[in-house]
Amino acid sequence: MVGASLACALANSTLKIAVIEAQQSDFNWPDGSHDNRVSALTHASEHIFSHLGVWQSMQADGVASYHKMNVWDASGQGQIHFDSVDVGQMNLGHIVENRVIQKAVQNKLAEFDNIDLLMPLTLQAMQINPSADKEKNTAVLLKTNDGQHLATDLVVGADGANSWVRQQANIALDTWAYHQNAVVCTVQTSESHQETCWQQFMPEGPLAFLPLYDGQSAIVWSTTEDKSQALLAMDEQSFNQELQMTFGSSLGRIEVTSERGVFPLRLRHAKHYVQDHLALIGDAAHTVHPLAGQGVNLGLLDAVVLAEEVLRAQEKHRALGALSTLRRYERRRKADNMAMLAAMDGFKRLFSNDIAPLKLLRNSGLNWVDSLLPIKNTLIKRAMGLSSLGLNEPLPRLARANYK
Repeated sequence: MVGASLACALANSTLKIAVIEAQQSDFNWPDGSHDNRVSALTHASEHIFSHLGVWQSMQADGVASYHKMNVWDASGQGQIHFDSVDVGQMNLGHIVENRVIQKAVQNKLAEFDNIDLLMPLTLQAMQINPSADKEKNTAVLLKTNDGQHLATDLVVGADGANSWVRQQANIALDTWAYHQNAVVCTVQTSESHQETCWQQFMPEGPLAFLPLYDGQSAIVWSTTEDKSQALLAMDEQSFNQELQMTFGSSLGRIEVTSERGVFPLRLRHAKHYVQDHLALIGDAAHTVHPLAGQGVNLGLLDAVVLAEEVLRAQEKHRALGALSTLRRYERRRKADNMAMLAAMDGFKRLFSNDIAPLKLLRNSGLNWVDSLLPIKNTLIKRAMGLSSLGLNEPLPRLARANYK
């Protein structure tokens, strides 16, 4: 999603771009099916996709806006409610299946003569030589699994949390495991999801119900590693009962309608986003706890900021892969990303703690913030991508409603 978005952001230029994708895409999914992996897109991400010309095709395949968010502590009386009306917006954001995003941005690539989508293809070797002939753009030499040799001035690792590019560049990580897994699936509820995101915090992790366009809901259930495996092994009836008992009857009867998946949760943050002729974006640079659904939004902001800096360098006839060019991207994104990672890690630790004084503090805090509309609205505006987390860094142009 993030790598193809970067390519789209660079498309209207004289650059020659190759997008290397390891897996062959298949967008002929069965009618009525859903992707277990979904993203909660902020307004900033919606603006990015609109300006890239893919938002309309995403809407055709299924985009669900949500207007409210209800969050509560299962072990106390604390709760907070957000409503788009309070901040003068039509909605708080959109829930979109990852495959819908992937299809839209990948199909868009085919419209540009200066972009080659190489798929399926994997890299086997990467050699960076900063002293190579800059006129020939051969600073990075790549060898593919089918014997091709590619030369470029800049390689961008957008290859996920276990990034091969990052590993080849020997870029170290700050990382720790949450000892949690997220169980994901689609469910049908007998009561309407009310175009609302519902999230319940428990000591072992949060459980979120995210509204889908056809009335169903995607769930993300973060829990202990042992419990996640038990949930995965249950038959449908037992899983429905466990989910119903945990979530309650706010949405009526709950029935799972898809296969269940599970993925481990871990915080990662690359010590450096860039080297000579190399940059990391998205999950290759950072992964965050999914409790606020900010992962892909951070990655998309990485992509458009890097695109801005590359195009600025091209306009000024500077080397695209020069460290001076790439460090501008790193400086613009690192503070925001670190602030979001720290906030999500703090929330996770606060709500997973069962110590009585902390339980009282967080429940009182939720209710206190819920009663203070100005503070609450400031928080939700930042979560919606209507303002930057950084003190001085404005939103990149493509993330604004009107970027002209």
